[in-house]
Amino acid sequence: MYRVTVTLAEIRERTYKPRDAWWTVLLVDPLAARLVKLVAPYRRITPNVLTLVATALGLGAAACFLVQGRWWLVAGALLFHASFVVDCMDGKIARLNGTGTIFGAWFDFVFDRLRVFVCSVALFGGQYLHTGRDVFLWLLSVVIFLDLFRYLNGAQMAKVRAEMRERLDEARGPADEDDAEPATEEAATSAKRQVGAYLKNRRIRTHLFSGIEYEMTVFILAPLTGLIIPFTVGAGALLLLFEAWLVLKFFQQAQQFPARLAAVEAERARPGAKHPF
Repeated sequence: MYRVTVTLAEIRERTYKPRDAWWTVLLVDPLAARLVKLVAPYRRITPNVLTLVATALGLGAAACFLVQGRWWLVAGALLFHASFVVDCMDGKIARLNGTGTIFGAWFDFVFDRLRVFVCSVALFGGQYLHTGRDVFLWLLSVVIFLDLFRYLNGAQMAKVRAEMRERLDEARGPADEDDAEPATEEAATSAKRQVGAYLKNRRIRTHLFSGIEYEMTVFILAPLTGLIIPFTVGAGALLLLFEAWLVLKFFQQAQQFPARLAAVEAERARPGAKHPF
């Protein structure tokens, strides 16, 4: 049977996100792209199949975490990373072969959260059974809460931002290239924009500690080093810090939105303004 093959360059162009977490860009995409090249010609390997494989690897990681022991923790960390690599492959296969579905997006999200939940119970529950220290039960609750909060909060903020953009676009009408505001020399040379441009050129988003980095710290770095408590506490603090920064930015945007919308509507109503007729 003839199978269509693709090159790594095509995979990068068609499946890589414009901006992504630094962990994904540096430690996952290079391997995931090569694995996608191997499995893409086989149409029976669908995104949902890869989601199930990622879940199975995650359950294997949970089993290792539950057994405890130094090398079992290391094995669990490696399996968790492997599960995340395969989980990233399902989205790439969906974009590459055009096999993504609405159900598949739901399926992927739910099983991702299930994997994190089971690994959390296994890692921290196993530590509690091994040591008898109540702190691991507290950490278990915090990890599950922060993981759910991060993704639910992010999805809700994205939904509201999309609604604000839609209302502004409706009020603004068709875009005109002449209306674009040129960047000032000061803005272009600011240190903040230079850092942003550096990260953008490497596809790394400026939100440097997101849910992905949080999971990788808790379920990979902590077990690898054996420093479960310090890494989990540090990861939680960093996640809360970056989430607070995102919420603050979102609050400012929401506060400014009525004035921005009113200004756009006033500009459109001004005599002599361009109208799409």
